Amino acid sequence: MGVTYLDANSSQMSHKESIEDTAKVLGRLYDGIEYRGFEQKIVEEIALYSKVPVWNGLTNEFHPTQMLADMMTIEENKASLKGLKLVFMGDARNNIANSLMVVCSKFGIDIVLCGPKENMPKEELVNTCKTIASKNNSTITLTDDVKLGTKDADVIYTDIWVSMGEDKSIWEDRIKKLSPYQVNREVMENANKNAIFLHCLPSFHDLNTKVGKDIYEKYGIKEMEVTDEVFRSEKSKVFDEAENRMHTIKAVMFATMK
Repeated sequence: MGVTYLDANSSQMSHKESIEDTAKVLGRLYDGIEYRGFEQKIVEEIALYSKVPVWNGLTNEFHPTQMLADMMTIEENKASLKGLKLVFMGDARNNIANSLMVVCSKFGIDIVLCGPKENMPKEELVNTCKTIASKNNSTITLTDDVKLGTKDADVIYTDIWVSMGEDKSIWEDRIKKLSPYQVNREVMENANKNAIFLHCLPSFHDLNTKVGKDIYEKYGIKEMEVTDEVFRSEKSKVFDEAENRMHTIKAVMFATMK
C-alpha cells in the first residue's frame, strides 16, 4: 500500500483551490484520506466531497482516532470498560477532553473533567454527552476540586497544556491556571490502587526537549502536566497507548476500505 503525505506547503487547499475541489481530486487519486489539521468543518467537508473513506486524525475540536487507542489500552489493563471512572486533568475544553467525554459516554464509563472552571467544554457538547451517558448508565462530572475529582479513579489522563497551533505567548497563563492540576504522586495515590496513567503524547515531564528547557528557563518549572515520577512509573501505560495507535488505525482502515 502506498502512502502520500501532504503538508500545508504541499497543497493549495483553501489557498488557490477550494476544499471541495481538492477533496474531489484526492478522492480520484487515493482509496482513503486521513486529515490532521485544525478546523473540524474542514475534515467534514473533505468527507462530503471526496467519495472515499476519510479519517479524522485530529482537529481543534476532536481526536477520535486517539480514543480508539485509549479504549484499547484501558481494556488491556481492566476487566471491562463499563463502570470504570476516568478522570481528565487539565484544560478540559481541548480536543482530547471533548473526545474522551464522547467515547466514555458511549462505553458507559463515568468521566470526570477536572480543571479550572473557565477551561471546561462547551455546554452544548456536555448536554449532548449527558444524554448519551444516561442511556449507558454512566455519568459526566465537571469539577475544579482535584481531591474530589480523582478520588477512586481507575484511569488518570492528561495532555500538554498548550495544544498544537496555539501561540507560545499563552504559556505563562496556562502554567498559572493548570499547575494545580498536574498529575503527581498525590493524585495517583488518591485514585484507585490499581489506577493507570494515560497521556496521548508528547509530554513535558522532564527537561529533555527544547520546549521543556525553554519553559524551565522562563518559568522555573522542570515538569508540567505530569511529573517524571508518574510518567515513568509502573502505572504509566503511555507507550502501550502509543503502540495501540498503530493497531487501531489499521483496524479502522481495514473496516472502512474493504
